[in-house]
Amino acid sequence: MKATSITPASQPAAIVGAGIGGIATAVRLAVRGHRVTVFEAQESFGGKMHQLELPGGYRFDGGPSLFTLPHLVDELFELAGRNPAVYFRYQRLDPITQYFFADGTRLTAWADEEKFAAEVETKLHVPAADVLAFLKRSRHAYSATADTFLQKSLHKVGTYLSPDVLKAMAAVPQLGLLETMHQRHQAAFPQDARLVQLFDRFATYNGSDPYQAPATLSMIPHLEHGLGAFYPEGGIYAIAQSLVRLAEELGVEFRYQEPVLEILTAEGRVTGVRTEQDVYDVGLVVSNMDVVPTYRRLLPTQPAPERTLSQPRSSSALIFYWGVARRFPELGVHNIFFSENYQQEFEAIFQQKTVSPDPTVYVNITSGHTPADAPPGHENWFVMVNVPHDQGQDWSALINQTRQAVLARVSRALGTDVAALIRAEHVWDPPGIAARTSSFGGALYGSSSNNTMAAFLRHPNFSRKLEGLYFCGGSVHPGGGIPLCLLSARIVSDLVKNEK
Repeated sequence: MKATSITPASQPAAIVGAGIGGIATAVRLAVRGHRVTVFEAQESFGGKMHQLELPGGYRFDGGPSLFTLPHLVDELFELAGRNPAVYFRYQRLDPITQYFFADGTRLTAWADEEKFAAEVETKLHVPAADVLAFLKRSRHAYSATADTFLQKSLHKVGTYLSPDVLKAMAAVPQLGLLETMHQRHQAAFPQDARLVQLFDRFATYNGSDPYQAPATLSMIPHLEHGLGAFYPEGGIYAIAQSLVRLAEELGVEFRYQEPVLEILTAEGRVTGVRTEQDVYDVGLVVSNMDVVPTYRRLLPTQPAPERTLSQPRSSSALIFYWGVARRFPELGVHNIFFSENYQQEFEAIFQQKTVSPDPTVYVNITSGHTPADAPPGHENWFVMVNVPHDQGQDWSALINQTRQAVLARVSRALGTDVAALIRAEHVWDPPGIAARTSSFGGALYGSSSNNTMAAFLRHPNFSRKLEGLYFCGGSVHPGGGIPLCLLSARIVSDLVKNEK
């Protein structure tokens, strides 16, 4: 792949990593006329968005389980002149989530905001009007700031000359930059700590702590309650599958089990990548790998942005994949079993760097929508607990401790001995996440958002030192999660276009 006698528009590009951000970037660059090669260390694509099959006929989405802003996937097909529905279909979830509180209260989060507010009033005795007012505030904050803070580079002067900035600045007094998410939610719902806990949990959508993260993140509920949560036909893995199919149709080459060992540079710009198999001459390199190993492993001779790389890491996850020999009609796709003391749980994760003995448990079950994911009469349980990123903890002991706590919490809520129903099991811990996905310490979202300036301290989507080097994925702006990784691909594509 020699970069000789080519125009900028056809500049060959190498993408390091076939996570969702890397795949989406490959599609966008291919549409613009680049010859794109994606290098992936694993045997297949997806990164955290992989799939897992266990004996007995159980299939699981390995990582992300929540899908919002589906238009960000659709637009990739539309850019390529394709009909998205030919490749990828999804449906809006209703209800979205089943909540189980420690005191035995159960609450359903309906897709319709007024129906959800009525449910809260009935079950928690918080006026529906208060819930609707909070969701309206969340919607306004999102609408005022998303165009600037999520869809454009925060590290380019031109962003701040945009008319969108004026709209965002007008919303600053409402964003709560000087208060935490928890303080915002406690002020909104002083009547009931359970509803505060429900909205505090949205901090975990980017691996943060609601007792530290700024109230700005209180706009996150709008993604789910306002814009909707969705389920893709075939599960979350179908997103990656459909986009890889599109990328290959556009001429993108995927080279699996061929990790990049070094990003090659000369005279202030990238010149190629080196793998064990060959050296590839390219004019553009986009790293979908976490920025920490990108600098430490792939750019060993280049000065690293130490202030950025040393930002506090987000939380990680401890995931149990269980084949369960029974169906539970009271459970949906998304289910939350809350701990008794939420603040203690986050202190354990972010201060004590351990797992709470009473963790909140998230259970994702797809077999109700995709029956082939489990045998008849059975369910596939993706069971996740938020935990700290790996810093050398005794994960074997923590896994055993957490497994017992999870089983106790869920069994008590459901009135059933869940342990006796488990027919297949696999565990994914932070060291395993780090090994498979090159996420530093297994942190799911790169750095945390536990301070007001966190968004500005994330690594930009481009290199300030090396021409032709760009970054996408969850460890860089605008952050982790499916929608933000897709937006990082859009930002990279726009930067490449504008910097020719």
